Amino acid sequence: MKRVHGVLALSLAALVLAGCSSPVKLDDSAGAPVESRTPQPVGAAGAGAGAGGAGTAAAGQSQVASVDLGKNDAAATAIDRIVYFDFDSYIVKPEFRPLIEAHAKRLVANRNLRVVVEGHTDERGGREYNLALGQRRAEAVVRSLTLLGVNEGQLEAVSFGEERPAVTGSNEEAWAKNRRAELKDR
Repeated sequence: MKRVHGVLALSLAALVLAGCSSPVKLDDSAGAPVESRTPQPVGAAGAGAGAGGAGTAAAGQSQVASVDLGKNDAAATAIDRIVYFDFDSYIVKPEFRPLIEAHAKRLVANRNLRVVVEGHTDERGGREYNLALGQRRAEAVVRSLTLLGVNEGQLEAVSFGEERPAVTGSNEEAWAKNRRAELKDR
């Protein structure tokens, strides 16, 4: 019996360590692009202004592209605002890194924006457990955003547990849509 408990404890420790690695990878892979975009338009505009008419047009194109990228990011994040989770988990899956990175870039670029991250669960589990799990899911997304340079003051984590389902139903398809964290502008 002790051997079974030991194997279970080691398995649990391995899962915890595997889950802890994903936020660190987000920080390492996206720290530079968030910082490098801010100074580029300023340098491009300064170089274009001194180069004459052709340089000014190129600088205008560069600045317009930056603005368009911001608009495209805003349009994309208007659609992609949901991070889905596995059953009984609050680990942000790697497939949602681009979504979180896009929100981080938008929030870092505009420090006046505020976002509420709402954590949700499916109907399985008790009310208090689901509220706690929803909170952990929201906080996991907030933690990922702060690792990418977003100020904590711009973010708020709130849990609704199972109270606001995205889809009604008692099957895996409905449950999968309800295990989520939603990013909403305030």
